[in-house]
Order: sequence, then C-alpha cells, then structure tokens
Amino acid sequence: MSKGGKSDRWHIGVIGGSGLAGGIDLDDAQEIEVASAFGEPSGPVRTGMLGGQRFTFIARHGKGHAIPPGQINYRANIDVLKRCGVTDVVA
Repeated sequence: MSKGGKSDRWHIGVIGGSGLAGGIDLDDAQEIEVASAFGEPSGPVRTGMLGGQRFTFIARHGKGHAIPPGQINYRANIDVLKRCGVTDVVA
C-alpha cells in the first residue's frame, strides 16, 4: 500500500513482456511517448483505467521484443513511469 493506504491514490505501473501490452484491456487507453532524463526508454507507455485503478504499462523489451536483455534502459523505464505519476510498480 502507498500514500495513506487508500487504493484511490494508487497509480500502478507495470513493466511487462511485449505480449502483455495487448492483453490488458484498459478503459480510456492512450499510448504516449514520454521523455526521460536517463535516455531512451524501451518504448511508449500505455495508460488507462482498469477496475477503477489507474494503470500505466511499459514493455520491458519494447514493441515486438526488439530490445535484448543487456540493452534495456531500466533507469529510463522507471523514470518514465515516475513521470507518469506511478506510485507502485509491478514487474
């Protein structure tokens, strides 16, 4: 739990596999490019609502699994989620 323990204050960030992005059915879904002070993130984020909770997703390996594990910019990915207002991360 975060920030007072109220779920209405959560904004959950998901760092997941490339195939997971299409499998999450978000209401009011938007795909946006977010810049990072740490360089290029793995790709755009997908954000929206799921069951009344704000969710933001970024594909760890980018679209189409294009980025190998040794080249993932983890700092940029976390920074992008933070810039989107994410309070809790699931990876």
